[in-house]
Amino acid sequence: ESNDFRAVSDHPLSTFAIDVDGASYTNTRRFIRDGERPPKDAVRIEEFLNYFQYDYPAPAAEDEHPFAATMEAGPAPWHEKHRLVHVGIQGQRVPRAERPPSNLVFLVDVSGSMRSPRKLPLLKKGFRMLAEQLRPEDRVAMVVYAGSSGIVLESTPGTETDSIKQAITRLEAGGSTAGAAGIRQAYQLAEENYIEEGINRVILATDGDFNVGVSSDGALQRLVERKRESGTALTVLGFGTGNIKDNKMETLANHGNGNYYYVDSATEARRVLVDQLGSTLQTIAKDVKVQVEFNPAEVAAYRLIGYVNRQLEDEEFADDSTDAGELGAGHSVTALYDVIPRGVESEVDVPTVGDLKYQETQPSDAAEASDELLTLKLRYKEPDGDESQLIERPLTQEAANREVSPDFSFAAAVAGYGMLLRDSEYKGSLTLDAVRRLAEQGRGEDPNGTRAGFISLVEDTRGVLAVSPPGEEGNPSQ
Repeated sequence: ESNDFRAVSDHPLSTFAIDVDGASYTNTRRFIRDGERPPKDAVRIEEFLNYFQYDYPAPAAEDEHPFAATMEAGPAPWHEKHRLVHVGIQGQRVPRAERPPSNLVFLVDVSGSMRSPRKLPLLKKGFRMLAEQLRPEDRVAMVVYAGSSGIVLESTPGTETDSIKQAITRLEAGGSTAGAAGIRQAYQLAEENYIEEGINRVILATDGDFNVGVSSDGALQRLVERKRESGTALTVLGFGTGNIKDNKMETLANHGNGNYYYVDSATEARRVLVDQLGSTLQTIAKDVKVQVEFNPAEVAAYRLIGYVNRQLEDEEFADDSTDAGELGAGHSVTALYDVIPRGVESEVDVPTVGDLKYQETQPSDAAEASDELLTLKLRYKEPDGDESQLIERPLTQEAANREVSPDFSFAAAVAGYGMLLRDSEYKGSLTLDAVRRLAEQGRGEDPNGTRAGFISLVEDTRGVLAVSPPGEEGNPSQ
């Protein structure tokens, strides 16, 4: 499933909740490295985009809002008559020493299926890295579940690194996954050591078998939502192959106001557990929603690339009871719109309602006189707030016609790559060669090597697509 083009005359607004997960990219990388074409449902383009870091301007500490927005536009690589609008949101960066104290409870799957080197051994290696980053004011506990559940580490100060590492070393896989009270026990530990104005979170580490002591998926989601409302969030770490249930883990993390990560290597374990987890644990804005209003005098139709399962009704944008995504300190959000300018003859068929009898469907005089392509609207709440705040930023034609940034080129490459993997009907004339050229143009300084890694993955994909045409994807449960 993907978003279709919408006529601005009928649907001038595009509304969605942010999503900062990046698990789909690493899960797809695992499929490609194993020589398999990933299933379409495993390729969530917004998570491809949000896996990478971008050079977006961040707000200063004294700024009114905890994040800043940037926009630009350029040619769409897959349709020469289309334009691509690039939206970037950058969260305020908070130095490690200034972050609130953390109360973390790890809920670890130690069932027999976790024996694989890509699973529990990799998880233990990542946890040891994390243990070395804890501060004296931080606390960590550990609960395991398999044939039964139990506490292997009571809530322990971050200074007791040796005790924490010893508990990690003792983790062994074995047994079924009939955890009698795993997740309830983890939440109870988190509540017993709750830190007011701190970071309180349960971190579930699993290969996807969610038999953690709650009878059904619905009951598990409701439990996670209740705990979220009381101040304890849930983050999910996925490991290995086998019975990994990717969509299920993403959904659970979304309900828990947390993030979903898929860890496929020791390098990724460091990136997630050391470089990222420390910042994303601190929520700087919650229920963050995006709404773009297109000017019908400038734009005939648009398509939001990705974010299919994060779409909101337009009326939900101003409804503060609607749950949306959270933004962590230093985190960014990237979104792309494929836009058909007004007056352009595109080969894409865009359905329209047509003229109406009782109201105008033509652009207003104000729209015709405006030099704005669109207006970006953002709503968010403070981490402990109940009332949302509104930010509005227009994208003028002057700004839209400036030279695009390397980030634009790289984001276009990533989105195009996802469209090729999904065999999207909107991929147009795009090829892997064009994706590689765009990625090279947008590579930039690449301090973490992730963009170079993407270019390498594009090359690895050539052989996979050659022997595995659309319809012959790998099993999503593998």
